[in-house]
Amino acid sequence: MNSPQKPPADNSPAVTRVVEFFEGLTPETVVDLRAIYSTNARFKDPFNDVTGLAPIERIFQHMFVALERPRFVVTERVLQGSQCFLTWEFRFIFRRFDTDSEQVILGASHLVFDDTGLVCLHRDYWDAAEELYEKLPLVGGLMRWLKKRANS
Repeated sequence: MNSPQKPPADNSPAVTRVVEFFEGLTPETVVDLRAIYSTNARFKDPFNDVTGLAPIERIFQHMFVALERPRFVVTERVLQGSQCFLTWEFRFIFRRFDTDSEQVILGASHLVFDDTGLVCLHRDYWDAAEELYEKLPLVGGLMRWLKKRANS
């Protein structure tokens, strides 16, 4: 007789809390990141490498200043022990360039949780050249040309 299966680990309360936070993120809820990050959490992405709640908060506050209607859609989640890997779509509209088209950046986050279930490390992985620079006027043309030359 088979023993009952445990629910999938990716439905852990800590992971669910993080996913719900990011998918519902607004300028008003940025301060709520204190409920999911530890005091000395580290956040790293292609543009930032900061430690502490205040610098992490500033990154997400700036996102709402720099972009129109930014939002995250988590597409997959995997949890093993105290580590989690999320894949996501980041959707937004540029405020300065193509102000009509929704842009999508595909990326992934590696999260490490402390003993209390708070995120102590958040590292985002995404290709800034392909996912962002190629979409910008002038720079985009240069990036596409460089990519084509590198693939020849």
